[in-house]
Amino acid sequence: MSLKAGRFKYFKEELIENAIRLTALSAIVSIFLIFLFVFKESMPVLYDQVVRQEATVAGFFRGLDWQPVSEYPRYSFWPIILGSLKVTLIAMLFAVPVAVGAALFSAEFAPARLKEVIKPMVEVLAGIPSVVLGFFALIFMATFLQRLFGWHIRLNAVNAGLALGVTIIPPIYSLCEDAISSVPRSFREAALGLGATPWQTALHVVLPAALPGISAAVLLGMGRAIGETMVVLMAAGNAPQFTFDILHSTRTITATIAAELGEVVFGSAHYHTLFFLGLLLFAVTFVINLVSWSLFDRLMAKLYGARN
Repeated sequence: MSLKAGRFKYFKEELIENAIRLTALSAIVSIFLIFLFVFKESMPVLYDQVVRQEATVAGFFRGLDWQPVSEYPRYSFWPIILGSLKVTLIAMLFAVPVAVGAALFSAEFAPARLKEVIKPMVEVLAGIPSVVLGFFALIFMATFLQRLFGWHIRLNAVNAGLALGVTIIPPIYSLCEDAISSVPRSFREAALGLGATPWQTALHVVLPAALPGISAAVLLGMGRAIGETMVVLMAAGNAPQFTFDILHSTRTITATIAAELGEVVFGSAHYHTLFFLGLLLFAVTFVINLVSWSLFDRLMAKLYGARN
C-alpha cells in the first residue's frame, strides 16, 4: 500500500469516527432538549399559584376521577395509570410467548429457506404503521372478538392489548433471535454429546444461555408498549375508568395526552397537567431502560462470570 493510499484510509476512518461521535452527540442533545421542554412546561403545577388552585401533585394521586373539563375539574392519575398497566400487561402476555417461541424456532429448528421467509415477514410486520393496526383493531378485531366471546363492551383493554402486542412482537423477536443465535455452538454440541435431544438442548441449554438478551428484549418491548399511542387511542375505548375489569373501556397515559393536548387551553392547569403526565411517562421509560441494562449486566455476570 502506497503512502498516499495509507493517508487516505486514515483520514477516511477518522472522518467516519467523527461522524459517529457527532451523531451520538446529536441524539443525546436532542433527548436532553425534549426532556428540558417537557420539564419546563410541567413545573407550574409545583409553584404557580393560579395553576395550583386547580391542579396539584397531591391531587394527582388523590381520588379516582379524571374529569379535567367539568365544572369542578379533577385530575386523578389513577384511572389512566391503571389503564396503561392493564393494556401493557395484556400485550406482554400475548407478545412475549409468541416472539420468544418464534425466535427459538427460527434460530434452532427452522430450515434455512423457511428462516429466510420468517425474518422478512416479521420485518414487514414491524413496518406497518401503528395507526393502520389501530384501525384494524377498531373496525375488524373488536367486532370479531365481541361476536366470538359475547362481550358487552366492544372496545376494551383486551382488544387494545392484543393489538398492542402485535406491534411489539417484531422488536422482541429480532432481539431474541439475535441473542439465541449468538449462543456459542459448543454449548449445543456439549448437550447433544451428553445425549440430550434437540428440543431439550434448546429449552434447557440454549434458552438459559440467551436469557440476558431475551430479558433485555422483553423490557425493551415493555417500554415500547407503554409509549405506544395510536393503537390504544383507537382500540381501547378511550374512557378513563378506574376498574380492574379488563373487559371495560380504558384509557392510557399516551392516549390521554394525544386526545386532549390538541384542544387544551394554552397555559391552563389542564395544559400543564398533561405535560406532567408526559414527564411521568418519560421517567417510567427511563427506569425501564435502566432496569433492562442492569438486569442484562447481572445475568451476564451470573452466566459467564464477568460483567460486560
